[in-house]
Amino acid sequence: MSPPQLSALIRCRDEVRGIGPLIDGLRGQTGVRADTDRNSIEIVVVDSGSRDGTVEEVRRRGIEPIQIAPDDFTYGRALNLAAAQAAAPLCVAISAHARPLDEGWAARMLSAFDDQRVACAFGECVGPDLQPLAAPLLQDLAHAQAHPFYGYSNSAGAFRRELWEERPFDEELAASEDREWAWYWLQRGWLVLLDPALAVHHSHADEGPLRTFARARGNRAATRRFRQLEPLSLRAVIAEWWLGPHLHRSKLRARLDPRRVAQLAGKYVGLRWPGT
Repeated sequence: MSPPQLSALIRCRDEVRGIGPLIDGLRGQTGVRADTDRNSIEIVVVDSGSRDGTVEEVRRRGIEPIQIAPDDFTYGRALNLAAAQAAAPLCVAISAHARPLDEGWAARMLSAFDDQRVACAFGECVGPDLQPLAAPLLQDLAHAQAHPFYGYSNSAGAFRRELWEERPFDEELAASEDREWAWYWLQRGWLVLLDPALAVHHSHADEGPLRTFARARGNRAATRRFRQLEPLSLRAVIAEWWLGPHLHRSKLRARLDPRRVAQLAGKYVGLRWPGT
């Protein structure tokens, strides 16, 4: 049997509602191989202590998940465990509650690496200014330096396994292991492809302001561990809250959105007091 072209790495914990449809959606991808195999996607699942039936849903689909204790979990460690089991030259990390938008998503992800300069690729739909991306963006080091919180994400991002073998994800970071890994390779002349055609359905819209604050704070604090960033002034945070950028249809809705306020507060705290 031919080796897989793409290995999908899924990290999960208590994702019983999403994990089954995601696996089914990955298995329904077409155009991944040009031979008689309809599907050439390997699926590797890492579970970190699910208690809601997630593991049973995975096993019901013929996959034995890798188990990691909750106290041992970091995003980087779980992903490294999954990548170590993968056989394909390209790996795509995808959140258990994400969904490919159509059956051609995996084939487009593979095509993203036809450019031999690309280390990793992600389905970003907006630019750093939160305006829609009209075309794919090849991020280089200069662009990443100018936009430290914009770029590659392991929520649904693919990377070259040979580069991962040379330099795995940082297992000590509590968050932003994806940006740190991309930053490492950007400094060595590689590029990051950000392309709306690679987007999946992935949303945190159902989380409340407290979780939004914690996630924003954690991501910014982690970024300060591998990037030299100045603390954000309160004046700058207020200016961003008032003027944008934002994804809302009106400035009023943006200013009244409690989750956006929580995100800005998390950004402020994470950059000013990264140890909190």
